[in-house]
Amino acid sequence: MVSHSLLTVEEAAQCLRDGKVIACPTESVFGLGCDPGTETAVRQLLSLKGRSATAGLILIADCFERFETYTAPVSQALRLRAESSWPGPVTWLFPRADGVPDWLAGKHDTIALRLTAHPVCRALCATFEGAMVSSSANPSSAEPARSAGRVEEYFGPFLGGIVEGALGGNENPSEIRDLATGAVIRGK
Repeated sequence: MVSHSLLTVEEAAQCLRDGKVIACPTESVFGLGCDPGTETAVRQLLSLKGRSATAGLILIADCFERFETYTAPVSQALRLRAESSWPGPVTWLFPRADGVPDWLAGKHDTIALRLTAHPVCRALCATFEGAMVSSSANPSSAEPARSAGRVEEYFGPFLGGIVEGALGGNENPSEIRDLATGAVIRGK
């Protein structure tokens, strides 16, 4: 049972603008999301999960242009490598742009990016007019939430709300690949 009223995409986008952490359905599990440009929101998300900032976070968006401030320039061939799997459940490690803070990218010289295929996430990024952080909605040692009720159990009053919608059809979290080599870091 969810005690929060479920948010519409428009309400969730306003929560992101207001620096709040929200939860929303993704391709495989519910995810926690926030504005990657708001340090207090990112740090709150990391705190909720019990996750170290050194690990880095995934950013999702509905179009590549929303990533341009986060990634250093890459060749057309490398960009096509990523775009051939998008939109979809593959996260690519792009070279990190100068100025991307450690609290977002962690200790890495890359930044994890995914053009999501999930309709709610795509609509949320389009309405927010930006990329957003997306990390599985669970404390670091717990199973990822696959329902709004489980999100509520984990994080209840600490969220701006939970976005209404169903999960996509994937059983596993997104695959992560290195853009420079194509190597699989997580997944298949």
